[in-house]
Amino acid sequence: MRAEDLYNQLEKDFVTSEMKEDWYEDIEGIDEYICNNFKQRSMGLLCDFAQELTKVYTAVFPSDEVLLKILADDDCDALIFLHHPMDWDLSKDPNKAFYEITAELLTRLKERRISLFNFHYPLDNFGEYGNSKTLAEAIGLKIIKPFAEFSGALCGVICETDCKDIHELQEKYSQAVGHETKLYPYGNNVITNNQVAIVAGGGNDADVVKEVIENGVNVLISGLSVSNSYSLAAHEMEKEHKINLLGGTHYSSEKFGCIAMCEYFKKMGLPSEFIEGKPCLEDL
Repeated sequence: MRAEDLYNQLEKDFVTSEMKEDWYEDIEGIDEYICNNFKQRSMGLLCDFAQELTKVYTAVFPSDEVLLKILADDDCDALIFLHHPMDWDLSKDPNKAFYEITAELLTRLKERRISLFNFHYPLDNFGEYGNSKTLAEAIGLKIIKPFAEFSGALCGVICETDCKDIHELQEKYSQAVGHETKLYPYGNNVITNNQVAIVAGGGNDADVVKEVIENGVNVLISGLSVSNSYSLAAHEMEKEHKINLLGGTHYSSEKFGCIAMCEYFKKMGLPSEFIEGKPCLEDL
């Protein structure tokens, strides 16, 4: 398949004129590999290394481990579809979360004609492959409506649950992501109106919590739950309004969208494979 044809279809199916990103401002040292499209928009085609595509890999973050797994396949003329254009790791430095792909790995990908493509808010947005929507389905929740607008994308969902209390819900969340999750029990164990809010990834945000309160919900499921300078206001608001917070890590809460995207690419006639990364437990 012509690479340009796939890129155009992705833009048509996922991007709206309201979506805005600013990733390029934080990427340093690899400018020669970044295509003009990404320098101008911070979304879509990141590294233009292939003209034809025979396979697509999907991944949440372009960690060294993920990229080395792909390079070990010995494939050429492929695409790596990423939710983020940079790796995430709070364990290295509490003051820095995102890390650029190394020039060494980009050189190897270029030699093999493996392009990189990034959809952050377009994949966060509510839709068939959206992160919060697919996370809700993995946990076994019934979606009522989308909410939580960020940069032109509706990044969250209000859901109905049959769990009898917050602890049963936490168990289901842990089963879905495959590891222990973190509960901040700021509210009642009983789930108000059997409804919960989900905003995958960095959804523990004061503006999100405000909307959760407005929707009469007392449970927020997100990825990042650690209490730090970024999330302090959200935690204080949750305590004040008795909102229970469930965290499952940035990676694990957002992987289901990338897993679902494999079906999208298969419908386009391209073999597709999700490449597992590792959750950063410092997110909790």
